[in-house]
Amino acid sequence: MPLFSFLLFVIITSFTPGPNNIMAMAFANKHGLGKSVRFSFGVGTGFFVIILLCSVFNIVLTRVMPIIEFPLTILGVGYMLYLAYKILMSKDSDGEKEEEHQSFFLIGVLLQFVNPKGILFGITVVATFILPYYDSYFSYLLFALFLGAVGVTSTFSWGLFGSVFQKLLIQYRKQFNIVMAALLVYSAFSILVN
Repeated sequence: MPLFSFLLFVIITSFTPGPNNIMAMAFANKHGLGKSVRFSFGVGTGFFVIILLCSVFNIVLTRVMPIIEFPLTILGVGYMLYLAYKILMSKDSDGEKEEEHQSFFLIGVLLQFVNPKGILFGITVVATFILPYYDSYFSYLLFALFLGAVGVTSTFSWGLFGSVFQKLLIQYRKQFNIVMAALLVYSAFSILVN
């Protein structure tokens, strides 16, 4: 396997703005880093499952992809627009319930199943870098663990950014929310254009 190309692809794709990273930054800004860590672990867990599924069922997915591509895209775009709306309309977190914070992990997991960027990344990385060079289920498991860990790292990095600049961002919460919502809308529509 061309290791440098694999790592370059994984790092660039994982650390560029997308729904996971934008949501991690927004959650950390609004709720603090400690509470948004759950979201990062949810992203990593969901991504681990996506990579495993892509590894095990890659041939089936590529045959079915033309059939499911459009509904998956519409579902993903719709969910990202919903998240953008929620960010845009969010208020200060003082009156929020703790149960909402506990759902961050589940939100992170479920986002992976409607995140076309993540799914297409999974299919691409598996088909290009894993399946041509490895054929054991154990190697698929190791790659899924590695890529899940990269997912946690990238979303945590963006969450850390949101947390470090939390005081500044609180002053400009409305403007920050507008920018984050606009980035999610951009992500959603860029998926439709491609």
